[in-house]
Amino acid sequence: MPKNVLGGPLTCCCTRPLTGFYRDGFCRTDDQDEGRHVVCAIMTEAFLDFTRSRGNDLTTPRPAFQFPGLKPGDRWCLCALRWREAHDAGVAPPVLLSCTHERALQYIHLDALRKLAFEE
Repeated sequence: MPKNVLGGPLTCCCTRPLTGFYRDGFCRTDDQDEGRHVVCAIMTEAFLDFTRSRGNDLTTPRPAFQFPGLKPGDRWCLCALRWREAHDAGVAPPVLLSCTHERALQYIHLDALRKLAFEE
């Protein structure tokens, strides 16, 4: 059973839109996931603009990949290094700690995640 950054069971990030490297709603990973899509984040306009400026447009729908395009407020499993890059630039989106895989801690300090934690 995968664990979250707090040591508990990993919970579902989002099913609408369906997220995760395996498109099962969970930010789980393995060696096939080179990007480490392990951070469950709530999209913001600032982050979406930032990631688009870095060559990863998450707002444009891609029907061939069953990707509806994201908008502010959507939850999505982000690559750990992209979240950290956005954090360093001051535009990291809020995260859901219970939905963020423990492997995120290999790239991001828990304190940084906690400062931007959004808990329901």
